[in-house]
Amino acid sequence: RKTFENLVGTPGIAFREVYNASEGCFAFEDEAELHPGELLLCTDHDIFYEFIRVEECVPTGAAIGLSDVVVGIPYAIVITTTSGLWRYLVGDVVTFTSTHPYRIQIVGRTTQFLNAFGEEVIADNAVKALEEVAKIAGAEISGVTASPTFDAKPSQGAHEWAIEFKIAPKDIRAFTDALDEALKKRNSDYEAKRASDIVLGAPIVHVVPEGTFRRYLEGKGKLGGQNKVPLLSNDRAVLVSVLQNANIPVARESHLPVVQPLELPAE
Repeated sequence: RKTFENLVGTPGIAFREVYNASEGCFAFEDEAELHPGELLLCTDHDIFYEFIRVEECVPTGAAIGLSDVVVGIPYAIVITTTSGLWRYLVGDVVTFTSTHPYRIQIVGRTTQFLNAFGEEVIADNAVKALEEVAKIAGAEISGVTASPTFDAKPSQGAHEWAIEFKIAPKDIRAFTDALDEALKKRNSDYEAKRASDIVLGAPIVHVVPEGTFRRYLEGKGKLGGQNKVPLLSNDRAVLVSVLQNANIPVARESHLPVVQPLELPAE
């Protein structure tokens, strides 16, 4: 957002969040002043919605309709449309902020989270923590990805981050400490695992040179607006590749099992 504000360069421009995808337009920010960041679900656009609680999103999980959703519960969103999609798992995780009318917030992806130590960090936790810390530090982030590491003694492990800055913070140690505290504030499971550094050690942040994430995507043949580097991954493959693109030595440790895509329950 800060990048857009700098490019536009005109004060007073109204920004509106929209939830638009190739599969359809699902929601938009209808009352930004009253409900900032909350998106009104489009219930009359020829889309039938179903939702699966994230912790139950396995082949035996139960999909529910709009009438049964509960405010504050993370759901994987499932759509059926008149264009031919049938019970399609979009891959996004949303929470409802209201059910009259139906308003949602996008809080992550079904395959993007950190839970190697029971910390249950989702993308929404990470994004809001990064936004808060970057604003305080006067920094601007242009690329970021994180994965668990098991090479952080005396704790069982830690979260390892690769961050590319457009405007770097003056003190990366202070930035790292602030990120740690911001995550603790937003996630009680993370805070509990960080207690006394026994289970989860302090985060490890690598500052990578400008252009690192672009080179990574280019090397994968995925350069373009439709492709993004995962923000969070329980597997280290993406992080290792990004660090290698930045010529940063990385520990050769065993990867966690690759997180499988979530599946719809069988009828």
